Amino acid sequence: MPFSLISSKARVVLGKILKKSSKIQPKKQNKVDWTKAWSTKYPILKQYQKEVDIQKYQKEISRLLKELQDTYHYNELDAMLVLKDILAQTYFKKKEKK
Repeated sequence: MPFSLISSKARVVLGKILKKSSKIQPKKQNKVDWTKAWSTKYPILKQYQKEVDIQKYQKEISRLLKELQDTYHYNELDAMLVLKDILAQTYFKKKEKK
């Protein structure tokens, strides 16, 4: 997804995320509760945990991650980044059509 196709609001949020996360040491990033940190701005991140069958989605996401690792020989982090990118591209592509 080209950066230019992302809405200005999304660009601002993405910029803030990148700026904040780049200042945190890699070992500390794993300890940060990103859901809690972002749920103040996006309440759905707290709300969905009471509504969604998380295990169902975790199972499917785990399968997709393993498939990326096995098929393309990605390490765990690279597979997660690729899957996140595909999710974002899918979201923005669908949003473009509206």
